[in-house]
Amino acid sequence: MDIKEQARQIKIDSSSMANTSFSTRNLALQNIALALEEHKDAIIKANLMDIENAKENQVPEPVLKRLKFDEGKLADVIAGIKDLIGLSDPLFQRQLDRSLDEGLKLYRETCPIGVIGVIFEARPDALVQISALCIKSGNCAILKGGSEALRSNKVLFDIIFQAAVSSGLPEGCLLQIEAREDIHQLLSCYESVDLLIPRGSNEFVQYIMNHTRIPVMGHAEGICHIYVDASYDLQKALPIIVDAKTQYVAACNTVETLLIHEKIAEDFLPKLKEILSKHHVTIKGSKRVQEIIDCEIASEEDFKTEYSDYIVTVHLVDSLEEAILHINRYGSHHTDCIISEDTEHMEQFMQYVDSAGVYSNCSTRFADGFRYGFGAEVGISTGKLHARGPVGLEGLVTYKYKLFGNGHKVDDYATGKKQFHFVDYQIEKE
Repeated sequence: MDIKEQARQIKIDSSSMANTSFSTRNLALQNIALALEEHKDAIIKANLMDIENAKENQVPEPVLKRLKFDEGKLADVIAGIKDLIGLSDPLFQRQLDRSLDEGLKLYRETCPIGVIGVIFEARPDALVQISALCIKSGNCAILKGGSEALRSNKVLFDIIFQAAVSSGLPEGCLLQIEAREDIHQLLSCYESVDLLIPRGSNEFVQYIMNHTRIPVMGHAEGICHIYVDASYDLQKALPIIVDAKTQYVAACNTVETLLIHEKIAEDFLPKLKEILSKHHVTIKGSKRVQEIIDCEIASEEDFKTEYSDYIVTVHLVDSLEEAILHINRYGSHHTDCIISEDTEHMEQFMQYVDSAGVYSNCSTRFADGFRYGFGAEVGISTGKLHARGPVGLEGLVTYKYKLFGNGHKVDDYATGKKQFHFVDYQIEKE
């Protein structure tokens, strides 16, 4: 059976998936968490084989870091599933309760998107998180992971799929595709797939968008900035920058460019260089930066680069306004931060920076669905439609309008025989 036919079958099963009970979906997640723990040795063995193969093929170090799936990462995804279980049901939630006229009631309720295709990088933890989120939100998922994680993804998918189906979910709840050529078939499944979520480089996301009629929620690169204002606290600034750059260097929410107000540059840059050198971070600085500290020269292209490595670009600005203009020009609209003790500057930065996440005095690494209390995420959306920032359960549901009448006709209102009398009723939160 080819991908198109499989996608058609999943589309049929999506109605059953959408109407599974809250308890059934949570039971599936509980059984998945137990199965992952039970098969821990097989998962780690498969991952070690993937890592060995990647090293033989000289895969870049940032990819190797994303590929690694040890006991710690397994424990993290299991904890994420358990947190997800504790979240309320995102489905069948009433958002609008309105009377249009006597006997004519309108409701808006949340429902799943349907069939979601997710194409993601070589991160085995992403497969677990995406599968769990789609199950909790009542969506069917077609999953394509990076080829470097082929063995890890296969073992993880088989464990998750068996646990899900044995818990009462339809067989079409999850499908894994493995061959690169299958992606092209998936892009043509516009009649069966409701949404595509590609995770990877900006070029890859743009390729997906340009070669499909399926709506795409883009999760592209993360070119994140930290601006250190003239009014700043050194004791906050240095630890925040170190965390944002080195806590997990391969993540999309890692800082790539530091903007420093020129008034503090003479004092701040030597201290910055000293602490970054201790963490083996290479600085690429603009001309004015090089006049103060010894560093590599930064090119125009560096300001547009997601390094995913121990490299950071440093540039001096003469005002908050210049920092904002630089971020909006060169950033990827992911996550950007100001370090400042000036409340007005913080507020101005957060209002004018056009990014999914705008922070004050904290690490950009907080841009994460798990850290936001979403349980997990399918990725970070840098777009502005439907979902933005870390996409958790809310980003994986849509809504439908339900209208209940009693023989009502539009012609009565068009001719003036009847008039609308709109009344909104308070919705009680569960």
